[in-house]
Amino acid sequence: MIRKLDHINIVVSDLEAAVRFFLLFGFESTEPAELSGEWISSIVGLPEVKARYTVLTHTGSITNIELIEYIHPPSGRSADLGVANQIGLRHIAFEVSDIEAEVARLQSRGIKFISGLKVYQRTGKKLAYFYGPDGILMELAETPE
Repeated sequence: MIRKLDHINIVVSDLEAAVRFFLLFGFESTEPAELSGEWISSIVGLPEVKARYTVLTHTGSITNIELIEYIHPPSGRSADLGVANQIGLRHIAFEVSDIEAEVARLQSRGIKFISGLKVYQRTGKKLAYFYGPDGILMELAETPE
């Protein structure tokens, strides 16, 4: 029986840059650690793995984000990673209380949004999509009270 969603793993090309990005959202990061040896190679099915990772926690969530940068074998990047209609994990959404203020804050930090703020007419939920590290698709969402 599944008890909870434990974590979401995101492969990044630059661990420090990705951590800085997520700190903008109030996450806290553990000290980076190394992963190597037969145990990790056998788990992920890749030869001679050498990687660095960190765990991000947020007081508003019980699910952690795990960032990992593979040193060996080197990571590839799918050309369609940030395209919304591709099969697989598509985006990470953060619930916010004031989406207009959050969009303005992030834009002042250089974050570029895909489009302006949109409202899903069926529910009144406000949404905004943008790109995170390495082109990962992200969303801000404000649910009406």
